[in-house]
Amino acid sequence: MIKLDNQLETIDSYLSDKKWLEENEKVASVEKPGEGNMNFTLRCRTSNDHSFIIKQSRDFVEKFPQVPAPAERVLRESEFYEIIRKNPDLSRRTPEIIAVDEENHIILMEDLGESSDYSFLYQEGKNLSETELKEIMHFIADLHTHFTTDSSSKTIQNKEMRQLNHEHIFKFPFMKDNGMNLDDVMPGLEAVKQSIIRNEALHLALKQLGDLYLSDGKHLLHGDYFPGSWLNTKSGLKIIDPEFCFFGPKEFEIGVCMAHLYLAKQPYPIIQKAMDFYKEKAPFDDVLMMKFMAVEMMRRILGLAQLPISQTLEERKALVERGVMMLTKY
Repeated sequence: MIKLDNQLETIDSYLSDKKWLEENEKVASVEKPGEGNMNFTLRCRTSNDHSFIIKQSRDFVEKFPQVPAPAERVLRESEFYEIIRKNPDLSRRTPEIIAVDEENHIILMEDLGESSDYSFLYQEGKNLSETELKEIMHFIADLHTHFTTDSSSKTIQNKEMRQLNHEHIFKFPFMKDNGMNLDDVMPGLEAVKQSIIRNEALHLALKQLGDLYLSDGKHLLHGDYFPGSWLNTKSGLKIIDPEFCFFGPKEFEIGVCMAHLYLAKQPYPIIQKAMDFYKEKAPFDDVLMMKFMAVEMMRRILGLAQLPISQTLEERKALVERGVMMLTKY
């Protein structure tokens, strides 16, 4: 298998061999388009003034090479984009797939231009506008309602990626000794974890919710719907990185999204409007959504996939304890 690197000569040779460049066209420059976690990704500019994104998935997580991951995940991403092409409103919010190399797990994608994701929301005082919020919530509402097992001729199970996600959402953060010292993240955080992991009701709730996540469901989900997957571009809001996509419970998707609005300290009226915007398009189970939201908040505080959040230790402890209550009392 070909393994791409950030050397211009490697990329030029690969694209030429695949005949993905025009005659006499050369790669003029390569650069990282952003801080991605999962995959090897480069922006390529050519002598013909073309620009595109090349992405390869390997059998590990790019940011955490010690963490194994399904090597074919970009192919699931490509399948997601292909399915939603049938809906122009959703399609215009995502990059176009130009070419796919299934053997080497490489895709060539439209370059959405100089842009930034919405991770800035985790900074103190940064809020979504009502227009942005509406677009974010309507995207998944439209996705969930237009693409179901009843209406789609093709479904995506993506079981290996779900197994990876399941481990890091429902299990790893709640292990007594997982090899991660949370005090390295914030002094005192390890004690917060140790104070909840002996709760048998919590582990039962995590098991039940995790089993639901792993079971096949009805609605097409993006699978990782948080500020890192929302792009602010010159042509408006775009949605990227659906490599965790699958047909499952829509409450998981909404719960993840809502968890990050809480972690980003969005004002309560914004959080309430987010749910209202979704419900303009479709109903959902509020209690189930809250349980998925609780787990996502807890795993982002106690797990490997840390965020640049601004909460103090006491605020994080309060979110964790609230999460335990939401999971065990309802």
